[in-house]
Amino acid sequence: MKKNYVHRRKMQGYFKHGDGYFNSEDFKKDTGRKEEVKDWEGTHKKNEADGQKVALVDIDETICHYEGDRDYSQAIPNKENIKKINKLFNEGWYIIYWTARGGSEKSKKEGKCYFEFTRRQLISWGCKFQELSTGSAGNYIKPPNDLVIDDKAIRIEEL
Repeated sequence: MKKNYVHRRKMQGYFKHGDGYFNSEDFKKDTGRKEEVKDWEGTHKKNEADGQKVALVDIDETICHYEGDRDYSQAIPNKENIKKINKLFNEGWYIIYWTARGGSEKSKKEGKCYFEFTRRQLISWGCKFQELSTGSAGNYIKPPNDLVIDDKAIRIEEL
């Protein structure tokens, strides 16, 4: 029997052009960052041709790391790398945190969706972004992978 991801159904509507979750009163209330959210309103950029650059940013081993097994609740934020991404945000880039969390077959079978947990984690670390997509929710579902090959890819150390 295929499980319906209640959280995914709830969150999908938040990511439409013009009235996304990050422009909603819920986000302003959840984050307490109402002034910053004002800057995000109306910036639903999807590619550079729209006049704004977009960065897809992985989370695990990019802006956080682990001392032992990968347990998302034990992730240690890398403040230096977060500052690099926040700098891009402040320069006008459209930031999409894009992670495969919750995308494995095991997570899907167990009905795990890490979207809300990850969103709150990013906010608690001071990450600035317009969108979040996980392995089970968001506009751009990221599949689990071992290697990304892309002509536009750079490592966080290169920023």
